Amino acid sequence: MQFHASVDATGALESGASDALVPWWSFSKTLIAALALCLAEQGRLDLDAVMAGKPYTARQLLQNRSGVPDYGGMAEYHQAVDRDAAPWADAELLSRVRADALLFTPDTGWEYSNVGYLILRRHLEAVTGKGLADLLHEIVLAPLGLSARLARTRADMAATVFGRGRSYHPGWVYHGCVVGPVCEAARALHAIMTGAVLTPAARAALVDACALTVDTSGRPWRAPGYGLGVMVDRKLGVIGHSAGGPGSVGAVYHALATGRTAAVFSDETREGACETRALDMLGLEGQVY
Repeated sequence: MQFHASVDATGALESGASDALVPWWSFSKTLIAALALCLAEQGRLDLDAVMAGKPYTARQLLQNRSGVPDYGGMAEYHQAVDRDAAPWADAELLSRVRADALLFTPDTGWEYSNVGYLILRRHLEAVTGKGLADLLHEIVLAPLGLSARLARTRADMAATVFGRGRSYHPGWVYHGCVVGPVCEAARALHAIMTGAVLTPAARAALVDACALTVDTSGRPWRAPGYGLGVMVDRKLGVIGHSAGGPGSVGAVYHALATGRTAAVFSDETREGACETRALDMLGLEGQVY
Protein backbone atom coordinates (compact mmCIF):
# COMPACT_ATOMS: atom_id res chain seq x y z
CA MET A 1 0.00 0.00 0.00
CA GLN A 2 1.61 3.23 -1.17
CA PHE A 3 0.37 6.81 -1.25
CA HIS A 4 2.06 9.69 -3.02
CA ALA A 5 1.70 13.33 -3.93
CA SER A 6 3.71 15.91 -5.81
CA VAL A 7 3.59 19.63 -6.39
CA ASP A 8 4.88 21.58 -9.35
CA ALA A 9 7.31 24.48 -9.26
CA THR A 10 4.51 26.87 -8.30
CA GLY A 11 3.43 24.70 -5.38
CA ALA A 12 0.25 23.47 -7.06
CA LEU A 13 -0.70 19.86 -6.40
CA GLU A 14 -0.29 17.60 -9.41
CA SER A 15 -2.86 15.05 -10.56
CA GLY A 16 -3.39 12.04 -8.30
CA ALA A 17 -2.11 13.63 -5.09
CA SER A 18 -3.18 11.55 -2.09
CA ASP A 19 -4.85 13.01 0.99
CA ALA A 20 -4.34 9.84 3.05
CA LEU A 21 -3.51 10.62 6.68
CA VAL A 22 -0.07 9.25 7.60
CA PRO A 23 2.59 9.69 10.28
CA TRP A 24 5.34 11.93 8.97
CA TRP A 25 7.85 10.32 11.36
CA SER A 26 11.29 11.93 10.94
CA PHE A 27 10.14 14.35 8.25
CA SER A 28 8.92 16.14 11.38
CA LYS A 29 12.60 17.04 11.99
CA THR A 30 12.51 19.27 8.92
CA LEU A 31 9.56 21.17 10.39
CA ILE A 32 11.34 21.47 13.74
CA ALA A 33 14.41 22.83 11.96
CA ALA A 34 12.29 25.38 10.08
CA LEU A 35 10.68 26.36 13.38
CA ALA A 36 14.08 26.81 15.04
CA LEU A 37 15.33 28.97 12.17
CA CYS A 38 12.22 31.15 12.35
CA LEU A 39 12.69 31.59 16.10
CA ALA A 40 16.33 32.49 15.53
CA GLU A 41 15.38 35.18 13.01
CA GLN A 42 12.84 36.54 15.48
CA GLY A 43 15.61 36.87 18.06
CA ARG A 44 14.02 34.29 20.34
CA LEU A 45 16.69 31.61 19.90
CA ASP A 46 20.46 31.66 19.54
CA LEU A 47 21.44 28.69 17.40
CA ASP A 48 25.13 29.00 18.25
CA ALA A 49 25.06 29.64 21.99
CA VAL A 50 26.20 26.70 24.10
CA MET A 51 23.11 25.48 25.94
CA ALA A 52 22.99 25.82 29.72
CA GLY A 53 24.63 22.83 31.38
CA LYS A 54 25.46 21.23 28.03
CA PRO A 55 28.55 21.26 25.78
CA TYR A 56 26.67 21.72 22.51
CA THR A 57 24.51 24.22 20.64
CA ALA A 58 21.07 24.07 19.07
CA ARG A 59 22.67 24.11 15.62
CA GLN A 60 24.78 21.07 16.50
CA LEU A 61 21.68 19.23 17.71
CA LEU A 62 19.84 20.11 14.50
CA GLN A 63 22.70 18.74 12.38
CA ASN A 64 23.27 15.62 14.52
CA ARG A 65 26.78 16.86 15.31
CA SER A 66 26.33 17.10 19.07
CA GLY A 67 27.57 13.62 19.97
CA VAL A 68 24.34 12.77 21.83
CA PRO A 69 23.61 9.01 21.55
CA ASP A 70 20.30 7.56 20.30
CA TYR A 71 17.80 4.95 21.49
CA GLY A 72 16.93 3.42 18.11
CA GLY A 73 19.27 0.46 18.56
CA MET A 74 18.24 -0.35 22.13
CA ALA A 75 16.57 -3.76 22.51
CA GLU A 76 14.53 -2.59 25.51
CA TYR A 77 13.02 0.23 23.44
CA HIS A 78 11.84 -2.18 20.74
CA GLN A 79 10.56 -4.62 23.38
CA ALA A 80 8.56 -1.88 25.06
CA VAL A 81 7.05 -0.77 21.75
CA ASP A 82 6.16 -4.36 20.87
CA ARG A 83 4.31 -4.61 24.21
CA ASP A 84 2.43 -1.37 23.42
CA ALA A 85 3.89 0.01 26.64
CA ALA A 86 3.59 3.66 27.60
CA PRO A 87 6.61 5.78 26.65
CA TRP A 88 9.31 6.31 29.25
CA ALA A 89 9.51 9.70 30.87
CA ASP A 90 12.24 11.98 29.51
CA ALA A 91 14.44 11.43 32.56
CA GLU A 92 14.25 7.65 32.22
CA LEU A 93 15.07 7.77 28.52
CA LEU A 94 18.04 10.08 29.06
CA SER A 95 19.31 7.81 31.82
CA ARG A 96 18.91 4.63 29.77
CA VAL A 97 20.84 6.05 26.79
CA ARG A 98 23.39 7.83 29.00
CA ALA A 99 22.70 11.02 27.10
CA ASP A 100 25.55 12.92 28.77
CA ALA A 101 28.12 10.32 27.66
CA LEU A 102 28.72 11.90 24.27
CA LEU A 103 29.89 9.72 21.39
CA PHE A 104 32.31 12.46 20.30
CA THR A 105 33.19 16.07 21.02
CA PRO A 106 30.55 18.32 19.41
CA ASP A 107 31.30 19.23 15.78
CA THR A 108 33.93 16.50 15.39
CA GLY A 109 31.62 13.73 14.15
CA TRP A 110 28.10 12.90 13.02
CA GLU A 111 25.55 10.48 14.48
CA TYR A 112 21.82 10.49 13.84
CA SER A 113 20.11 11.11 17.17
CA ASN A 114 16.43 11.32 18.02
CA VAL A 115 17.52 12.00 21.60
CA GLY A 116 19.37 15.08 20.40
CA TYR A 117 16.14 16.31 18.84
CA LEU A 118 14.29 15.64 22.11
CA ILE A 119 16.81 17.84 23.92
CA LEU A 120 16.33 20.48 21.23
CA ARG A 121 12.54 20.23 21.55
CA ARG A 122 12.66 20.84 25.30
CA HIS A 123 15.04 23.75 24.72
CA LEU A 124 12.68 25.38 22.20
CA GLU A 125 9.77 24.90 24.59
CA ALA A 126 11.76 26.39 27.47
CA VAL A 127 12.90 29.51 25.61
CA THR A 128 9.43 30.23 24.19
CA GLY A 129 7.23 29.06 27.04
CA LYS A 130 5.08 27.12 24.57
CA GLY A 131 4.70 23.45 23.69
CA LEU A 132 5.96 22.09 20.39
CA ALA A 133 2.43 21.42 19.10
CA ASP A 134 1.50 25.09 19.50
CA LEU A 135 4.81 26.34 18.09
CA LEU A 136 4.57 24.21 14.96
CA HIS A 137 0.95 25.18 14.44
CA GLU A 138 1.48 28.91 14.91
CA ILE A 139 4.77 29.36 13.06
CA VAL A 140 4.88 26.67 10.37
CA LEU A 141 1.65 24.77 9.73
CA ALA A 142 -1.21 27.24 10.13
CA PRO A 143 0.43 30.01 8.05
CA LEU A 144 0.62 27.50 5.19
CA GLY A 145 -3.04 26.53 5.61
CA LEU A 146 -2.18 22.96 6.56
CA SER A 147 -4.27 20.68 8.77
CA ALA A 148 -1.30 18.54 9.85
CA ARG A 149 -0.69 18.47 13.59
CA LEU A 150 1.60 17.03 16.20
CA ALA A 151 0.37 13.59 17.32
CA ARG A 152 0.00 13.38 21.09
CA THR A 153 -2.16 10.31 21.82
CA ARG A 154 -2.79 6.83 20.48
CA ALA A 155 -6.05 8.19 19.08
CA ASP A 156 -4.06 10.49 16.80
CA MET A 157 -2.23 7.47 15.40
CA ALA A 158 -5.41 5.37 15.18
CA ALA A 159 -6.73 7.80 12.57
CA THR A 160 -3.84 7.08 10.17
CA VAL A 161 -4.08 4.65 7.26
CA PHE A 162 -1.35 2.12 8.07
CA GLY A 163 -2.74 -0.62 10.29
CA ARG A 164 0.36 -1.69 12.16
CA GLY A 165 1.15 1.78 13.43
CA ARG A 166 -2.32 2.65 14.70
CA SER A 167 -1.72 1.43 18.26
CA TYR A 168 1.72 3.05 18.55
CA HIS A 169 2.01 5.76 21.16
CA PRO A 170 3.50 8.85 19.45
CA GLY A 171 5.23 9.72 22.70
CA TRP A 172 7.88 7.18 21.71
CA VAL A 173 8.90 9.66 19.01
CA TYR A 174 10.45 11.87 21.62
CA HIS A 175 11.18 14.82 19.35
CA GLY A 176 7.58 14.80 18.13
CA CYS A 177 5.74 13.14 15.24
CA VAL A 178 3.49 15.16 12.96
CA VAL A 179 0.54 13.39 11.32
CA GLY A 180 -1.05 14.79 8.21
CA PRO A 181 -2.13 14.12 4.63
CA VAL A 182 0.54 12.95 2.20
CA CYS A 183 -0.21 15.93 -0.05
CA GLU A 184 0.43 18.32 2.84
CA ALA A 185 3.87 16.81 3.44
CA ALA A 186 4.78 17.70 -0.15
CA ARG A 187 3.28 21.17 0.22
CA ALA A 188 5.11 21.77 3.51
CA LEU A 189 8.54 20.92 2.13
CA HIS A 190 7.88 22.89 -1.04
CA ALA A 191 6.99 25.96 1.03
CA ILE A 192 10.09 25.57 3.20
CA MET A 193 12.32 25.25 0.14
CA THR A 194 10.81 28.06 -1.93
CA GLY A 195 10.44 30.95 0.49
CA ALA A 196 7.00 30.75 2.07
CA VAL A 197 8.44 29.88 5.49
CA LEU A 198 12.11 30.87 5.61
CA THR A 199 14.09 33.87 4.47
CA PRO A 200 16.87 33.22 1.93
CA ALA A 201 19.46 33.40 4.72
CA ALA A 202 17.59 30.92 6.90
CA ARG A 203 17.06 28.58 3.97
CA ALA A 204 20.78 28.71 3.17
CA ALA A 205 21.50 27.72 6.78
CA LEU A 206 18.98 24.87 6.53
CA VAL A 207 20.69 23.26 3.53
CA ASP A 208 24.30 23.92 4.59
CA ALA A 209 25.17 20.24 4.85
CA CYS A 210 28.09 18.25 6.18
CA ALA A 211 29.16 15.39 3.90
CA LEU A 212 28.47 11.93 5.30
CA THR A 213 30.25 8.61 5.02
CA VAL A 214 27.36 6.23 5.62
CA ASP A 215 26.10 2.95 4.21
CA THR A 216 23.70 3.69 1.34
CA SER A 217 23.05 0.07 0.34
CA GLY A 218 19.57 -0.29 -1.11
CA ARG A 219 19.14 3.46 -1.21
CA PRO A 220 19.53 5.88 -4.13
CA TRP A 221 21.99 8.34 -2.65
CA ARG A 222 25.23 9.31 -4.39
CA ALA A 223 26.66 12.08 -2.21
CA PRO A 224 24.70 12.07 1.08
CA GLY A 225 24.90 14.97 3.48
CA TYR A 226 22.91 16.39 6.37
CA GLY A 227 21.94 20.01 6.92
CA LEU A 228 19.69 21.32 9.67
CA GLY A 229 16.93 18.72 9.79
CA VAL A 230 17.29 17.88 6.11
CA MET A 231 18.99 15.16 4.12
CA VAL A 232 20.90 16.54 1.15
CA ASP A 233 22.35 14.93 -1.96
CA ARG A 234 24.20 17.56 -3.97
CA LYS A 235 24.96 15.24 -6.90
CA LEU A 236 21.28 14.41 -7.35
CA GLY A 237 20.21 17.94 -6.44
CA VAL A 238 17.59 16.92 -3.87
CA ILE A 239 16.83 18.04 -0.34
CA GLY A 240 14.27 16.65 2.11
CA HIS A 241 13.94 13.89 4.66
CA SER A 242 13.08 10.22 4.83
CA ALA A 243 10.78 8.76 7.45
CA GLY A 244 10.23 5.49 9.22
CA GLY A 245 8.38 3.99 12.17
CA PRO A 246 6.22 1.02 13.12
CA GLY A 247 4.14 0.05 10.11
CA SER A 248 5.29 2.59 7.54
CA VAL A 249 8.10 4.46 5.87
CA GLY A 250 8.23 7.59 3.77
CA ALA A 251 10.29 10.05 1.76
CA VAL A 252 9.67 13.75 1.10
CA TYR A 253 12.09 15.45 -1.31
CA HIS A 254 12.49 18.64 -3.32
CA ALA A 255 14.39 18.85 -6.63
CA LEU A 256 16.51 21.98 -6.85
CA ALA A 257 16.71 22.00 -10.64
CA THR A 258 12.99 21.86 -11.36
CA GLY A 259 11.46 23.22 -8.16
CA ARG A 260 9.17 20.19 -7.87
CA THR A 261 8.52 18.31 -4.61
CA ALA A 262 7.31 14.75 -4.02
CA ALA A 263 6.11 12.80 -0.97
CA VAL A 264 5.72 9.02 -0.81
CA PHE A 265 4.52 6.96 2.16
CA SER A 266 4.15 3.19 2.21
CA ASP A 267 3.60 0.19 4.50
CA GLU A 268 6.88 -1.25 3.24
CA THR A 269 9.83 -1.68 5.61
CA ARG A 270 12.57 -0.09 3.46
CA GLU A 271 12.95 3.66 3.27
CA GLY A 272 14.95 3.15 0.08
CA ALA A 273 11.85 2.02 -1.80
CA CYS A 274 10.02 5.26 -0.99
CA GLU A 275 13.12 7.34 -1.70
CA THR A 276 13.51 5.78 -5.14
CA ARG A 277 9.83 6.30 -5.90
CA ALA A 278 10.04 9.95 -4.83
CA LEU A 279 13.06 10.53 -7.07
CA ASP A 280 11.22 8.81 -9.92
CA MET A 281 8.35 11.25 -9.45
CA LEU A 282 10.84 14.12 -9.59
CA GLY A 283 12.17 12.86 -12.93
CA LEU A 284 15.46 11.56 -11.53
CA GLU A 285 14.94 7.87 -12.16
CA GLY A 286 17.74 7.72 -14.72
CA GLN A 287 20.28 9.16 -12.29
CA VAL A 288 20.03 6.81 -9.29
CA TYR A 289 22.01 3.66 -8.43
